[in-house]
Amino acid sequence: MNKSSFNIDIYSDGAELNKMKNSYTSGYINGFTTNPSLMKAGGVTNYLEFAKQALAAFPDMPISFEVFGDDPETMKKEALVLNELGEHVFVKIPVINSEGESMASLIQELSRLGLKLNITAITTEEQVQTTVNAFSEGTTNIVSIFVGRLNDAGIDTTTFVQRSREICNQKKGSLLLWASTREVYNICEAERLGCDIITVPPAIIEKLGGVGKSAEEISLDTVKTFQKDISELGYSIL
Repeated sequence: MNKSSFNIDIYSDGAELNKMKNSYTSGYINGFTTNPSLMKAGGVTNYLEFAKQALAAFPDMPISFEVFGDDPETMKKEALVLNELGEHVFVKIPVINSEGESMASLIQELSRLGLKLNITAITTEEQVQTTVNAFSEGTTNIVSIFVGRLNDAGIDTTTFVQRSREICNQKKGSLLLWASTREVYNICEAERLGCDIITVPPAIIEKLGGVGKSAEEISLDTVKTFQKDISELGYSIL
């Protein structure tokens, strides 16, 4: 299978250039997303240098880069810098800051300036509605709902995703993104529930080659793996 087999755009989620390149060569990828936590995990020490390298490697792909600030004034300054890096850049703005304060006014201001935005860390219908309301007509923006993190808390997110789709339909150009993917099946779920985009870490992208296997094939592959590992261990019971 390849990306044409899916009716949803798959964005590689990470901040390690080599892994981003490997994901790209898989044939499944339509874009990329990054965030501060992924940059920390990837050992990024110079944000803008990393961003420029990524844009040079994937000049025609949408890439989301997140602001670091925690107050609207700093976020705005950073957003303007990130926006200037390239025409395919989406600037990530958290829906709230670390004090729980809404960033709706900033989102509205940046959208009026024509920036392509990716509003992140969204977990409620109210946040989705506030975000879509803040977008200017005629702009293209991403609404990132953190489905995986909600599922991690034992929350059934089916209705939330469906309602988010309905809200995004209220304003053309509002793209719904399923964030914090945990398994390959999440791609199928996101597609079924009408998401436009799903972010997928490289480790899960590597598993996409198994999509379409039958249950019997999976059983046989599993036993073959057991036997391979047994042989390499060199152990015996008898």
